[in-house]
Amino acid sequence: MTRLSNQDRLSGESHYLVGESDQAQFDFNGKQYRAFGGDTIASALYASGVRIFTRSFKYHRARGLLCVAGNCANCLMTVDGKPNVRACTTRVEPGMRVKHQNAWPSQERDALSILDKFDRLMPIGFYYKTFHTPKLLWKIVRPIIRRIAGLGPVPREPVAITSNHEYRHTEVAVVGGGPAGMSAALAAAESGVQVTLVDDQPTLGGHLLYDPCTRIDAPDLDTESGQQSSRSLAQRIESNEDIEVIGDATAFGLYEGKLLGINQGSSMIRLRANSVVVATGSYETPLTFDRNDLPGVMLATGLQRLIHLYGVKPGKVAIVSTTNDHGYQAALDMISAGMRIVVLTDTRPGFPDHLEAATQLRDSGVLILPSHGIVRAEGVKRVVGGVVAKLENGQITTVERQFDADIIAMSGGFQPAAALIHQLGAGSKYEDALGLNVAADLPDGIFAVGDMTGFHDAGIAILQGHIAGIEAANRPNVPRIDSQLSDYKTKLTEREDNYRNNQRLSSPPLENVLGAKQFVCFCEDVTARDITTGVDEGFEDIQTLKRYSTVTMGPCQGKMCHKTFVDIAAKHSGQSVADLGSTTSRPPVKPVSLGTLAGPIHRPTKLTPMDRKHKELGAEMIDSNVWQRPRLYGSAQEEAHAVRNGVGIIDVSTLGKLEVQGKDAPVLLDRLYTHYFSNLRIGRVRYGVLCADNGTIMDDGTVARLAEDRYFVTTSTASVEAIEEWFKWWMAGEKICAHVTNVTAGYGVINVAGPRARETLEKLTDLDLSTDGFRYMRVKFGDVAGIQTLMLRIGFVGETGWELHFPAEYGEFMWDSIMDAGKDYGITPFGTETQRILRLEKMHIIPNQDTDMVSNPIDSGMEWVVKFEKEDFIGRGALLAARDRPMPNRLVGFVMKGDAIPHDGDAVVSGLAPIGRVTSSRLSPTIGKGFGFCWVPTDLAGQGNTIHIRTNGTTYPAEVVTTSFYDPDGKRLRQ
Repeated sequence: MTRLSNQDRLSGESHYLVGESDQAQFDFNGKQYRAFGGDTIASALYASGVRIFTRSFKYHRARGLLCVAGNCANCLMTVDGKPNVRACTTRVEPGMRVKHQNAWPSQERDALSILDKFDRLMPIGFYYKTFHTPKLLWKIVRPIIRRIAGLGPVPREPVAITSNHEYRHTEVAVVGGGPAGMSAALAAAESGVQVTLVDDQPTLGGHLLYDPCTRIDAPDLDTESGQQSSRSLAQRIESNEDIEVIGDATAFGLYEGKLLGINQGSSMIRLRANSVVVATGSYETPLTFDRNDLPGVMLATGLQRLIHLYGVKPGKVAIVSTTNDHGYQAALDMISAGMRIVVLTDTRPGFPDHLEAATQLRDSGVLILPSHGIVRAEGVKRVVGGVVAKLENGQITTVERQFDADIIAMSGGFQPAAALIHQLGAGSKYEDALGLNVAADLPDGIFAVGDMTGFHDAGIAILQGHIAGIEAANRPNVPRIDSQLSDYKTKLTEREDNYRNNQRLSSPPLENVLGAKQFVCFCEDVTARDITTGVDEGFEDIQTLKRYSTVTMGPCQGKMCHKTFVDIAAKHSGQSVADLGSTTSRPPVKPVSLGTLAGPIHRPTKLTPMDRKHKELGAEMIDSNVWQRPRLYGSAQEEAHAVRNGVGIIDVSTLGKLEVQGKDAPVLLDRLYTHYFSNLRIGRVRYGVLCADNGTIMDDGTVARLAEDRYFVTTSTASVEAIEEWFKWWMAGEKICAHVTNVTAGYGVINVAGPRARETLEKLTDLDLSTDGFRYMRVKFGDVAGIQTLMLRIGFVGETGWELHFPAEYGEFMWDSIMDAGKDYGITPFGTETQRILRLEKMHIIPNQDTDMVSNPIDSGMEWVVKFEKEDFIGRGALLAARDRPMPNRLVGFVMKGDAIPHDGDAVVSGLAPIGRVTSSRLSPTIGKGFGFCWVPTDLAGQGNTIHIRTNGTTYPAEVVTTSFYDPDGKRLRQ
């Protein structure tokens, strides 16, 4: 069934964002809806008769459109699997799948709406008051609360997004595409600088697009209407080559150095500017009255957006309640859309004779009631009427009048959208004449213009923008510009003073005694009564009250509730708004997905010199940091068997390789490693561990001494850059004569290991490879297959073996030469998976796999590598302390007693309680059982102890092993 989206459409109107010629269908809760081109999900659904868009956070009350600007949580939906999408700013795409949130079984009939009847049992802070003892109680109710209260569910499957990061620079950045922002951009560009204008709407114009003014008094626009002015300014911007427009984008943060974070779709732009003009406007504030959250209660600006941007008729009969002039213009717009206004209440005393819109409404027969305010909305799931009451001295009387209506339009004034400026350190001051907190003490190079300054006048906004644009361009000592600027500033001062003098201010009534459901924060279901209760309970400070009540902490981040929240708290605590202050603005101004912030993964892929050979052999390749390495060529068990009984070959070119040279090279290595290296003889190799200042393991590897002042150091694949920086960092502060050179990419490296490794290599070199001629942990230079090669005799897989380092250009030649030489012995390539099994059988740990950020050599069973007799080395003090204190956990080996093979990360348990974890686990081809490393409490770390490992939902016994699983005496690797 397809629902047409034109049943509430306005015909014969020219609207900014929609066109009937381009239509698309989308799915909402299993039903097909039709949208016009340019429609948002919300405008299309509203035009099709949908009024309930979601259910509220805590009480599951029905909620409908409120702001139609993306500033509240009333229309959050799941779109194509992505939760918490603002339907009122997300344009319809063909085939889009949309679902409601936080309601079951539907948004119209939500079973959990019964919670609304028990609101007295859920006062402010009831979580803390009710479930704090016993501790078990919170564990029981926590998952229930999280299921009931909340927003959209996190998708089970990952939602793919394409995110890009861009880096741009400009001389002047302008944030906001309304009259002030456009005026600033034009003035700056005409002063001769490059300008970037950022706007969160698809079309420039700001509030002039949906809030038409009769006339704007501003330079070059003296005779034009508001909508004509927006078109004129936009056309001038489009034709100016010095202005770049980034549309449909939100500036979510303003950071040090005038850096703007901008979210455009799923991409992020980092824009650095010399000057920033902030023209982000203001947010209309809801009124507080009983049931002010019913579907059909909307902000006046929200109704204007529906009418003028999307051509939607919001309803048939409306009640308008306002505290300012704006409500009158909104009422005229509703009448022009074919609606009937039954009453307009104004909390200010006296008829506003100065206001042309008020006169037009009165002449049209609209009942206007000064000194009146709305006190209650009538209805259950949607508005059916409202009750208004007379005000005396700002207080509600008992004289009430009831009116039938399907729409209640409210305008409680405006609060500046000044978050960006406050993020950068600007202060705020309360202006009595404007009744607002406005930005003050702006940092150098930052300018605030437009509605966010508290002046809701398009002419003033354009003048402010023009002046700020010239000043932001920073073109001093140009007589014509200086004279023009002086004239504009004089005129602006006169206009602002005149605006202040003509302001008629009246605070909305805040009498929460007239209804328990006067919502201040629509996101978190916080009522006026909750705020006063919080003050009564001692939370008078605005920051602590915010956290206790959670007001301003929801998706709107205070855009809808901050002003009212401060007003109520100030009144109830007996403080002034200026003294009470405001909450802290932090980025992002609007939510940005973690995927967008993370951006794409720009990682270079490095290939070893033998990469083509591996692929010819059908190797399964994996990423190892930025390198591609063979994981397997076939079966890991078969490859391991070949190494143990014949000869194997593995490409280990990804090893980090550093050359350390200089007369102080021994001093440097002694300082960095836990072992001695100054006493290492030339031609010898020693295993070493690097520790951080706190004694935790950073990396391990071998160190070969090639000459008195020259060492060859290997590191793990992932850590070489960090270790290189670590070496240089420690050299920087001391007078050490040494040079560290990263030669990782310059060398190809092949390891040949197994009982037949010697026979294989003897065909390629004249070097004496006998047990006595080339002993274990020695290093020599020599020719292998005619290539000058650095040969290290090491045995990390537990067999006789040599690590061959040679110029990378000869990689394929060396690989083929060794493969040919070992053909008679069944030489077999093996990958990282097999290597890991062989290392595990020798109990050789892999840092950052078997260790973590708190592991040290003591609790990892490697105390032998720490030479405490050295006078000093990095981490010595921390390791001394670790040695002398009881160790809660130790790293040990284990062998399963049955056939189970645990996974990396499985829990070691006592009963069902986790007491440790498996770090590495595989099936051993040598012992035929699952085995590996795990962390266990020290009292279980003894040889032969029984531990229990839980894998795949079942617990299995295992035996602790503290010596090598294979060749514990190391005879084979020394042969």
